[in-house]
Amino acid sequence: MTRLEMLDKVKEIVSGGRDQQYGQPEDNFSTIASFWSEYLGLPIVPEDVAVMMILFKAARVVGSKHTSLDSWVDIAGYAACGAEIESMKD
Repeated sequence: MTRLEMLDKVKEIVSGGRDQQYGQPEDNFSTIASFWSEYLGLPIVPEDVAVMMILFKAARVVGSKHTSLDSWVDIAGYAACGAEIESMKD
Protein backbone atom coordinates (compact mmCIF):
# COMPACT_ATOMS: atom_id res chain seq x y z
CA MET A 1 0.00 0.00 0.00
CA THR A 2 1.42 3.39 -0.95
CA ARG A 3 1.06 6.36 1.38
CA LEU A 4 -1.49 7.93 -0.97
CA GLU A 5 -3.50 4.70 -1.04
CA MET A 6 -3.33 4.62 2.75
CA LEU A 7 -4.54 8.22 3.01
CA ASP A 8 -7.37 7.46 0.58
CA LYS A 9 -8.39 4.56 2.82
CA VAL A 10 -8.25 6.82 5.88
CA LYS A 11 -10.39 9.41 4.09
CA GLU A 12 -12.94 6.73 3.23
CA ILE A 13 -13.06 5.51 6.82
CA VAL A 14 -13.26 8.86 8.61
CA SER A 15 -15.82 10.33 6.21
CA GLY A 16 -17.96 7.24 5.79
CA GLY A 17 -19.91 4.83 7.91
CA ARG A 18 -18.10 5.45 11.17
CA ASP A 19 -20.13 8.61 11.73
CA GLN A 20 -23.35 6.63 11.34
CA GLN A 21 -22.03 3.89 13.61
CA TYR A 22 -20.54 6.01 16.38
CA GLY A 23 -21.63 9.61 15.77
CA GLN A 24 -19.44 12.59 15.04
CA PRO A 25 -15.88 12.18 16.40
CA GLU A 26 -16.13 15.28 18.60
CA ASP A 27 -19.27 13.86 20.27
CA ASN A 28 -17.97 10.31 20.54
CA PHE A 29 -14.56 11.41 21.82
CA SER A 30 -16.29 13.69 24.37
CA THR A 31 -18.27 10.72 25.67
CA ILE A 32 -15.14 8.59 25.87
CA ALA A 33 -13.27 11.44 27.60
CA SER A 34 -15.98 11.73 30.25
CA PHE A 35 -15.95 7.97 30.89
CA TRP A 36 -12.15 7.89 31.14
CA SER A 37 -12.15 10.99 33.36
CA GLU A 38 -14.60 9.37 35.75
CA TYR A 39 -12.71 6.08 35.79
CA LEU A 40 -9.25 7.62 36.22
CA GLY A 41 -10.24 10.55 38.41
CA LEU A 42 -8.33 12.83 36.02
CA PRO A 43 -9.54 15.41 33.53
CA ILE A 44 -9.47 13.93 30.02
CA VAL A 45 -10.49 15.98 26.96
CA PRO A 46 -11.49 14.72 23.50
CA GLU A 47 -8.05 15.52 22.05
CA ASP A 48 -6.52 13.27 24.74
CA VAL A 49 -8.75 10.47 23.49
CA ALA A 50 -7.30 10.84 20.00
CA VAL A 51 -3.73 10.81 21.34
CA MET A 52 -4.33 7.85 23.63
CA MET A 53 -5.95 5.86 20.83
CA ILE A 54 -2.95 6.64 18.63
CA LEU A 55 -0.70 5.28 21.40
CA PHE A 56 -2.92 2.20 21.70
CA LYS A 57 -2.63 1.58 17.96
CA ALA A 58 1.14 2.22 18.07
CA ALA A 59 1.40 -0.56 20.65
CA ARG A 60 -0.50 -2.80 18.24
CA VAL A 61 1.95 -1.91 15.46
CA VAL A 62 4.89 -2.80 17.69
CA GLY A 63 3.18 -6.00 18.87
CA SER A 64 2.62 -7.07 15.28
CA LYS A 65 6.27 -6.37 14.45
CA HIS A 66 5.16 -3.41 12.30
CA THR A 67 2.94 -5.48 10.01
CA SER A 68 -0.51 -4.33 11.15
CA LEU A 69 -1.58 -2.17 8.21
CA ASP A 70 -5.00 -1.62 9.79
CA SER A 71 -3.35 -0.11 12.85
CA TRP A 72 -1.31 2.25 10.66
CA VAL A 73 -4.53 3.35 8.96
CA ASP A 74 -6.25 3.78 12.32
CA ILE A 75 -3.37 5.93 13.61
CA ALA A 76 -3.79 8.29 10.67
CA GLY A 77 -7.56 8.32 11.18
CA TYR A 78 -7.27 9.17 14.88
CA ALA A 79 -4.77 11.90 14.00
CA ALA A 80 -7.22 13.36 11.47
CA CYS A 81 -10.07 13.29 13.99
CA GLY A 82 -7.90 14.81 16.71
CA ALA A 83 -6.74 17.59 14.41
CA GLU A 84 -10.32 18.35 13.40
CA ILE A 85 -11.47 18.50 17.04
CA GLU A 86 -8.52 20.76 17.91
CA SER A 87 -9.27 23.06 14.98
CA MET A 88 -12.86 23.50 16.18
CA LYS A 89 -11.51 25.41 19.19
CA ASP A 90 -10.41 28.35 17.03
